[in-house]
Amino acid sequence: MMYKHLFGPVPSRRLGMSLGVDMVPRKVCTLNCVYCEAGRTTLLTTQRKEYVPEREIIRELKDFFANHPDPDIITFSGYGEPTLNSALESIISYLKAEKPDLPVAVLTNGTMLSDPAVRQSLLGADLVLPSLDAATEEVFKKINRPSDTLDLQSYIGGLADFRKEFKGRIWLEVFILPGYNNHKAELDALKEAILRINPDSVQLNTLDRPGTVEGIRSATRQELEEIREYWNIPGVEIISSPASGNSATVYREDVQNAILETISRRPCTLEDIAHITGLHVNEINKYLSALEATGTIRTERLERGLFYMPAQRNK
Repeated sequence: MMYKHLFGPVPSRRLGMSLGVDMVPRKVCTLNCVYCEAGRTTLLTTQRKEYVPEREIIRELKDFFANHPDPDIITFSGYGEPTLNSALESIISYLKAEKPDLPVAVLTNGTMLSDPAVRQSLLGADLVLPSLDAATEEVFKKINRPSDTLDLQSYIGGLADFRKEFKGRIWLEVFILPGYNNHKAELDALKEAILRINPDSVQLNTLDRPGTVEGIRSATRQELEEIREYWNIPGVEIISSPASGNSATVYREDVQNAILETISRRPCTLEDIAHITGLHVNEINKYLSALEATGTIRTERLERGLFYMPAQRNK
């Protein structure tokens, strides 16, 4: 069975082998972040509805469980913001009833947590990984480019309220973009917000590859270490890729080969590769990272976006 809403299992640095559940079509989100590896947001909204029918997701999960070994974890993530799907609570409940020993994680930007119904929908999960990249309105708009209906203080307040209600673990990701959110005033504001939210851990991350706009770069390991030192908050860890490509691992040769065969014929964007191979962008991104780290492929920004091509390809 070909799955429309499940992808992987995908190797994850943080979670192990993770079966992804995609709750919204590409690219429905509350934010249009300058760094998003899934591409530009096509529907910027805070409206909750059943973007992907619950019955379709349940049918695919039943088929997966009947025909495959269990992954390490089930992760709600994918093309957009999973909490926008009003069926999220029901599907988590199904998973906990069907596979009580299988952990459930939700990757969310956290912007919808000011809504009590959204917080309620996540209470059955084991791990929630929200993000917070800015704690001042100016930087929030510059990095995350939110829906007009979102308010930063309500967003931070929602994260703090969720911490009080949720019994599982919260890993708060902060994505550092030099020149955007690494100056003293923003770091001080972020520290204040982090202390208020009180997550189990804070995970400092940065770009794996070029974002959706030009002129942004990854933070260096040293820059991230300096931020961790400056904050001096317990539980802050750096999760960005190591500077060396030595630890890059290819888990499935068939996926790697499909990507290399595709881009060897002509340079492709991430969306092109997804369309041609039928693979999910989250799965493709894991392999692109490994192939870039080993120098097998390179990127070039052209008029239509960021293109991937073999490193040895002649221009």
